[in-house]
Amino acid sequence: MQGIVAIIIFVLFLLMSAIRIFKEYERGVIFRLGRLVGTKGPGLVLIVPIIDKVVKVGLRTIAMDVPPQDVITKDNVSVKVNAVLYFRVIDPAKAVVEVEDYLFATSQLAQTTLRSILGQAELDELLSEREKINQDLQSIIDHQTDPWGIKVSLVEVKHVDLPQEMQRAMARQAEAERERRAKIIHAEGEFQASQKLADAAGVIAKEPMSMQLRFLQTLTEIASENNSTTIFPLPIELFKPFIDAMNKKDK
Repeated sequence: MQGIVAIIIFVLFLLMSAIRIFKEYERGVIFRLGRLVGTKGPGLVLIVPIIDKVVKVGLRTIAMDVPPQDVITKDNVSVKVNAVLYFRVIDPAKAVVEVEDYLFATSQLAQTTLRSILGQAELDELLSEREKINQDLQSIIDHQTDPWGIKVSLVEVKHVDLPQEMQRAMARQAEAERERRAKIIHAEGEFQASQKLADAAGVIAKEPMSMQLRFLQTLTEIASENNSTTIFPLPIELFKPFIDAMNKKDK
């Protein structure tokens, strides 16, 4: 009786050992006597107990933080840069067979590639052409991890830590640039105003009566201010007859 119970327990143990359940985002890499026999899942999978060994691999996208790296740019500026890497396993068998630890290997590759690519760029490119640098990083890392069955979908440079001296220098540069633009805009405004004044002077020279109309408009503007003193400009032509008469008497 005890022998039958032992046999039943052993059979149940074998059955439980032969059953594997994999979620929708998991796959099982099966090794039989040390040899790769394939990938199975998701759902219920039956294996040969004791003989088969199963390595579970996740297929979901992994967001890996790349630790801050000390980088010297092409123009000899020392910065500290960190990034984030998004990738997923597309071939579980290669991820297990071709590399010992694909997570560690991908992390190390991302760090070395980050230092290499940013070391070839100048500081202005690093700050202004972030999208191009991200694409270069993604292309290189994806090419290197392809034999491991890994697809790198995105690489983003998160933060660029500049030295305090460089931050102050960039602030002075930005301030000087704003002053330069302000002076240019002011000069352009003065130039356009002078052009309009020259055009107005040309019109007044052709039509002398326009000056009288301008005088009347000026009086209207002064009166609207409720001033107690009104300055009335008189044209010089009104005094011309008196000046001519005085000149005849002198002669």
